[in-house]
Amino acid sequence: MRLTQGCFSFLPDLTDDQIRAQVQYAIDNGWAVNIEFTDDPHPRNTYWEMWGLPMFDIRDAAAVMMEFTECRKVYGDRYIRISAFDASHGWESVKLSFIANRPKEEPGFDLRRTEGAGRSIRYTTHAYAAQRPQGPRYTSS
Repeated sequence: MRLTQGCFSFLPDLTDDQIRAQVQYAIDNGWAVNIEFTDDPHPRNTYWEMWGLPMFDIRDAAAVMMEFTECRKVYGDRYIRISAFDASHGWESVKLSFIANRPKEEPGFDLRRTEGAGRSIRYTTHAYAAQRPQGPRYTSS
């Protein structure tokens, strides 16, 4: 299963040169760039771990790519996302976000169906990664 979240999610994985070009685009627009990682990419999981602090006032994508490379060395077995935040008045939101690194094996999701009163049916998704015990999930292998 291939996780599809954020920009470029239906395209093949971006190369490092393509990632660098997207980061430079964000920098050229004055957006702060940050790097995050997780092993639970559920669409409602907004609590990804940050790799360092958001990078404000960076002029060259090389600085971000250096941090991305370091993050990939440590957490290459997880999802790594690059986001760009526009802090200008009236926007104050993420303008660009994409998965820049994926684990070799993506665990996928389980779709669960629950029937309720009045013939109502509810579907929920659960990440297979979250079914593993906490210890193995949060230590690098």
